[in-house]
Amino acid sequence: MQFPLYDAMLIGTEQPPFDDDAYIYEIKMDGVRCLAYLYKDHVELINKRHLKLNSKFPELKSLYKQAKKPCVIDGELHVFQDGKSDFFAIQRRTLTSDPFRIRQHSKKFPAVFTAFDILNLDGEDLCQKPLMERKKLLEKNIKESPICNISRYIEQEGKALFALTKQQQLEGIVAKRKESLYQPGKRTKEWIKCKHLLEADFAVVGYIPKEHAMLSLVLAAYDNQKLQYCGHVTMGVSKDYLFAHIKDTIPCPFSVLPDGNEDATWISPFLCGTVKFMEYTQNGGMRQPVFKGFREDKQPIECLMHQLQEH
Repeated sequence: MQFPLYDAMLIGTEQPPFDDDAYIYEIKMDGVRCLAYLYKDHVELINKRHLKLNSKFPELKSLYKQAKKPCVIDGELHVFQDGKSDFFAIQRRTLTSDPFRIRQHSKKFPAVFTAFDILNLDGEDLCQKPLMERKKLLEKNIKESPICNISRYIEQEGKALFALTKQQQLEGIVAKRKESLYQPGKRTKEWIKCKHLLEADFAVVGYIPKEHAMLSLVLAAYDNQKLQYCGHVTMGVSKDYLFAHIKDTIPCPFSVLPDGNEDATWISPFLCGTVKFMEYTQNGGMRQPVFKGFREDKQPIECLMHQLQEH
C-alpha cells in the first residue's frame, strides 16, 4: 500500500482568545510541522514542502511501531528542554546535514513527534470526516511512547487555557471547530490561532553588519509580485546558514532606499525567516522584533503583504 502525498492544512486567521462550545482548544507548541506516513515496516517524515526528514531524525525511525494500523498523521516535531518545546533546538536539527552532528544531536537533543490529526487510516481517506471523529480514530490507533505523543485538548475554556499558556511562557493556543473537515493545503478559518506575540514570515533580502559579529537582516514581503520593505531584525544565530544560502548579491530591490539601510548588502530572496514582535509601527517596521529562525518549509514568494496586514 502506498499513501497519497498530502498537503498540510493551515491555520487561517489569528484573533484574541474566546470561549465557544463549537470549538476545541489545544496548546500551540513551538515546533516544526510534519506529516508522518506510518507504514507496516517504516516511517516517512515529510515537511510542508514535501521534503523528507528521515535522515535528520534517526531516533524516530521506529515511529511506525506506534501505529496499530498503517496511517498518515499530522503533527509537529519538537525538542523539549526543561519541559518546554525549544524552537531553536528543533530548528538546529532541521538545518544540520553533517551525519556525525546528526547522530550527536539525536542523542543530546532527541526529537518527539506530537500528533494532532489523522488523515488516512489503513488506506481510507479521513479528510471528509469531522475533526472530533478524526481525533477519536487518532487516539485509538496511536500508542504513545517517549518518541510519540498525542496533543491534548480542552473544550469551552479557551480563555482560561490561553491565560495558562501565558503563565507558562508558551506561544498561545489553537482553536479548532469540532465539525471542521481536513482541507489539505488550504488556509481555513476553521482553525484559529491565539498568540501572546505576533509572528510573521518575511523574505530575507539583505543584511547589515553590526557590532560583536552580529548581523541585522533586512526583511520584505511581496505585494503584487513586488517586494515591499518591512524593516529589519538582529540575528544572533545561524549566520553560517545564511552565508551558505546566499546565491548572489543584487542592487537594492526597492524603488527607494529605506532609511537606515545605507550599509546593507542586498541578496536575492532565496530565504524566508520568522520574526516575533509586539506590534507593527507606523512606518511599517516592528516593535521589539526577535528573530525566531529560518524556514525551510516556506518560499519567500509566499510571504505576502496582505497576510501581514491581517495581524
